[in-house]
Amino acid sequence: MEAWVIDGIGMLGTLLVVLAYYMLQLERADPKGLRYNVMNLAGAALLLFSLCFHFNLASFVIEIFWIGASLIGLWKYWRRHDMTS
Repeated sequence: MEAWVIDGIGMLGTLLVVLAYYMLQLERADPKGLRYNVMNLAGAALLLFSLCFHFNLASFVIEIFWIGASLIGLWKYWRRHDMTS
């Protein structure tokens, strides 16, 4: 795969994670909401993908934890919404 494609995927992941954080700070996203957690999960997954080609242990570890935190947030979101149905 071309290096520019891998870098582009990683940058898209960075954009999603940073955008989710800014939206949270600007009170445009709910930290318990679907959009915030999906953006974080997708961003971390894209970054993790790019790290498979340009490995960095510290970045790899933090993305694993970011994915874990996002999955917990999504699980809690779906659990809340299943209870209200």
